[in-house]
Amino acid sequence: MHILIANNTLIPALQYGGTERVIWWLGKELVKRGHKVTYLVKKGSVCDFADVHYYDSQQSINSQIPDDVDLIHMHFVTDEVFSRPMVTTVHGNPAFGTALPLNSVFVSRNHAERYGSQHFVYNGLDFSDYGDPGLNNPRTYFHFLGKAAWRVKNLRGAIQIAKGAHEKLVVIGGHRLNFKMGFRFTPNLDVRFKGMVGSERKNELLRHSKGLIFPVLWNEPFGLAIIESMYFGCPVFGTPYGSLPELVTSETGYLSNSKKELINAVKHSSFLPQKCHEYAITNFNAEKMTLNYLNYYELVLNGNTLNDIPPTLQKEQIEKFLPFF
Repeated sequence: MHILIANNTLIPALQYGGTERVIWWLGKELVKRGHKVTYLVKKGSVCDFADVHYYDSQQSINSQIPDDVDLIHMHFVTDEVFSRPMVTTVHGNPAFGTALPLNSVFVSRNHAERYGSQHFVYNGLDFSDYGDPGLNNPRTYFHFLGKAAWRVKNLRGAIQIAKGAHEKLVVIGGHRLNFKMGFRFTPNLDVRFKGMVGSERKNELLRHSKGLIFPVLWNEPFGLAIIESMYFGCPVFGTPYGSLPELVTSETGYLSNSKKELINAVKHSSFLPQKCHEYAITNFNAEKMTLNYLNYYELVLNGNTLNDIPPTLQKEQIEKFLPFF
């Protein structure tokens, strides 16, 4: 089968990346299984295992698809009508009132249900990108992993939790001085900022962390930071929103929207790195993700429509941020 994977970003991910890494791992695994993959992605992208065509936003997507493609797998939402079978993975939280394509697939059960669908595929990691998890390493701090400038990621809450538990915090994905969301400066020297880092530099930081502090204030669609952290033996301390109750078990972390409860959980953390690592390996691998997508490809190629009506957010969220007290 020849599959076109389309996304309006560069591949491979130059720093941290999210969707860019997911589509890279998916394509790599599809090729391993004997399929042909072509990427339609931003100019400047390169790939050593698949063809790359540069996406031109000024032209129709249909006009940019090679003639021998059997199925299109979109990773951004478009209302363009396609002449060939198509699946769309929805990675974000489209606004209330947005009608999504009929063949939309989401990235967690909660994500799908919030849009009136039952179709989802969990993201999976290619563990060869991560190497030794360092489960026996000395661990001297907790970490925050995400785009710190996004208020819904709640870096401020993560800092408060670490401070309340008398623990050091390493911030991966932000800077001490931030102008993007208004002037923001963090004077606490127990909080170290590493900026937007990826690859081995990020891996080495996670190998020495006691756990991920992740008190998000929105319905997280999935959260690669969660499964990456667990791969490195790090339990997750977060809020019970979006996908988190699906991804984090009682053996791999603690969820609450109470700052006091999360501080207490961090203080008395006794989670086993080996358990967290094994859980991530078993449940969130690229092979499992790819097999699940292949099932959806087969359904669509056989003429089935995944959703009876266009998925759309079922309930408008009035409050900007979910409760954290």
